[in-house]
Amino acid sequence: MANSRTDPTIAPVATDLARLPVTTLRNVGPRMAERLERLAIGTVQDLLFHLPLRYQDRTRIVPIGSLRPGDQAVVEGEVQLTEIKFGRRRMLLCRIGDGSGSLTLRFFHFSNAQKEALVRGTRLRCFGEVRKGGATLEIIHPEYSRVEQDKPQPVEEYLTPVYPATEGLQQAGLRRLIDQAIKLLDSTHYALPEWLPETLLARRGLPGLRESLLFLHRPPPETALEQLEQGRHPAQRRLALEELLAHHLSMRQLRLASNRHSAPTLHGNGRYTKTFVQQLPFALTSAQQRVGREIARDLVQAEPMQRLVQGDVGSGKTVVAAIAALQAVEASYQAAVMAPTELLAEQHYRNFSRWLKPLGIEVAWLSGRIKGKRRETALEAIGSGRAAIAVGTHALFQEEVDFARLGLVIVDEQHRFGVHQRLALREKGVQGAIHPHQLIMTATPIPRTLAMTAYADLDVSVIDELPPGRTPVETVVVSDQRRDEIIERIRHACGDGRQSYWVCSLIEESESLQCQAAEETAQQLTAQLDELRIALVHGRMKADDKEQVMGAFKNGDIDLLVATTVIEVGVDVPNASLMIIENAERFGLAQLHQLRGRVGRGATRSSCVLMYHPPLSEQARARLGILRESNDGFEIARRDLELRGPGEVLGTRQTGVLQFRIADLQRDQALLDELPGLAEILLCDHPETVEPLIRRWLGEGQRYGSV
Repeated sequence: MANSRTDPTIAPVATDLARLPVTTLRNVGPRMAERLERLAIGTVQDLLFHLPLRYQDRTRIVPIGSLRPGDQAVVEGEVQLTEIKFGRRRMLLCRIGDGSGSLTLRFFHFSNAQKEALVRGTRLRCFGEVRKGGATLEIIHPEYSRVEQDKPQPVEEYLTPVYPATEGLQQAGLRRLIDQAIKLLDSTHYALPEWLPETLLARRGLPGLRESLLFLHRPPPETALEQLEQGRHPAQRRLALEELLAHHLSMRQLRLASNRHSAPTLHGNGRYTKTFVQQLPFALTSAQQRVGREIARDLVQAEPMQRLVQGDVGSGKTVVAAIAALQAVEASYQAAVMAPTELLAEQHYRNFSRWLKPLGIEVAWLSGRIKGKRRETALEAIGSGRAAIAVGTHALFQEEVDFARLGLVIVDEQHRFGVHQRLALREKGVQGAIHPHQLIMTATPIPRTLAMTAYADLDVSVIDELPPGRTPVETVVVSDQRRDEIIERIRHACGDGRQSYWVCSLIEESESLQCQAAEETAQQLTAQLDELRIALVHGRMKADDKEQVMGAFKNGDIDLLVATTVIEVGVDVPNASLMIIENAERFGLAQLHQLRGRVGRGATRSSCVLMYHPPLSEQARARLGILRESNDGFEIARRDLELRGPGEVLGTRQTGVLQFRIADLQRDQALLDELPGLAEILLCDHPETVEPLIRRWLGEGQRYGSV
């Protein structure tokens, strides 16, 4: 029987570069493979998708006389003078000229041999960034080579790529490896399959995959650098489109898989919800009512609800969650409410107990700190179904916890949980083919561009209205050199019968050092404000002690509460009208906005003082400026996305979700609206391309979406 090796008429099957490990390349042994792994490069395909950050133009020699500060250029000239200069540090200065002007090359690290080689009359070709110098313009530590008069040295044929690098693997090494990968891409024995239909690309004026990659690694000299560096070139847009489409298709598949599951139809009769809403001391906002109706409609369907409720700080998400939980209870099912921190979980437990116990509904409380008899009682209440609602931390999904009839899982601030933790809680409710409904809440507003991509498998509801009576918080940014003025401000506010917070920042990654810093701050403030009642709360305190302090603060028995970021979410004290955040420059935008949301919860005019330690970095200055300008969580989230990128905003660095290789959600917003239509075309007309397309861009990452 003939095969491709013996019969020349049978074309050999080309090897997919996605399956070819980088270790097949020259000079890639175990140590180099480890360095490449740090850049998420495991295959030759990964190497080809490792795109340049920027480019340098080394395709032409520029006359020295035409240089301007800030230029990056290749110049060629003769050495006119070389000398060692002694100042605060020893340096080697070498002046070169080309007839149009002179340029100084400055070296702080050099050898004697190097100095001896730079003799007058030697011809050099140099590349680097031009800066203002003393007598002439200069380049510090240029790349340079000697040019022999009788041997002309060619310039680069293409713009020179500058890649993201890592320790032990610099630009020259990366360029050599990518050159090898490009040779394989050009070879007939290897292939990188094109998964996007030609008609789809042609209609948008976009090039093919191979053409795009070759162009981006080796742009011709006439390419507009500005267009490339802004990510607007058709080759970049084509790759970004494919990556975004792969993410979108992955989310669509997860949604379809979820819809194939069955869920309990939670037809509530309204006996609890009506009473609950009537006994609230306030009327629901129209936004709360609208979101409540959207959830109620989902809960009566036979497939599992997967809904994300976004709402700014203080918009009343917990009340909406309670109404959803009551619908499950009315249909004879249980609801579980999970929060990421003890303090937030305790706050939910207190709220749910206060609201639901008068209706005769038992609420169980479970956290890692509950031991012995209390734990056994809680487990029995959940397991027997006597407790219709269970509130807790990640302790709710531990193996020993069994629900009698779990119909609804409510997860607050879900992005703070690890992926497997969230999945484990949902699996608790699986009984045969029946899956519980899932409601996710976040007070971290997510910009539309990010929500469309990160949560494309979820229905999104937005509570975009604050309850009446809430006053905007005035935000001021001051240096810690004005600490005494700030302390006087606290004295004045508390003297008028109001309460204040003083938040200590993360000094180290260690919780014990944070608590120690908070304790010292509390002692200093007690000495300076001895007429005030001052208390301290931090993460290392026992749950009962913490609850006691928070209860006393809420009741007005404490004037000033010194705290770590444990108060970031869930604490509601309407009489607190002043918040001081120490070392505010150490916090992210979302966290500062959350902390600020602890004040302004009543009718009194409230203030938040962002106290920083000078000097401020440019980014810290930008962050604090955004907070001062806006109280709108969605606008803050949009600006946060610009500053930090999607992985940071969602807190998903550890899960592998949304780490785009090429796409940029801010830059590529225009492509997002096209995704649903393109996904439909692929699913209907080219279904065989969907799986390999997802695998190319997400690899194993797609399994995370099952949560």
